[in-house]
Amino acid sequence: MRLWRPVGPAELALIEESGWRRFPPRLPEQPIFYPVLNFDYAEQIARDWNSKSEADQRQGFVVSFVVTDAIASRYPAQIAGGETHRELWVPAAELAAFNDALESSIEVVATNRDGARIEG
Repeated sequence: MRLWRPVGPAELALIEESGWRRFPPRLPEQPIFYPVLNFDYAEQIARDWNSKSEADQRQGFVVSFVVTDAIASRYPAQIAGGETHRELWVPAAELAAFNDALESSIEVVATNRDGARIEG
């Protein structure tokens, strides 16, 4: 299953450090890891939240990856707002197993700065 995730520059740096193969462990205040089920929702978060945040250096990225259907099916889709705002809720304690089930490297598919998408 192809999934997307909005990330800021700090999380993106940790993904790069892993060789583009793993998401970093959650912080204590982050009990779930939430990849999303469509690009548009991921970009909305990266553009409207990350790229307007000083903490994220006014940058937001969308990454995409493929995970096995077997692991994706463990986590029913959750609706977070509107019907198109669908995400999987992976408990932080299960993130290592989720990472082990990645079938592709993690790739940056969109970059946003100051609330706007950067083309190229």
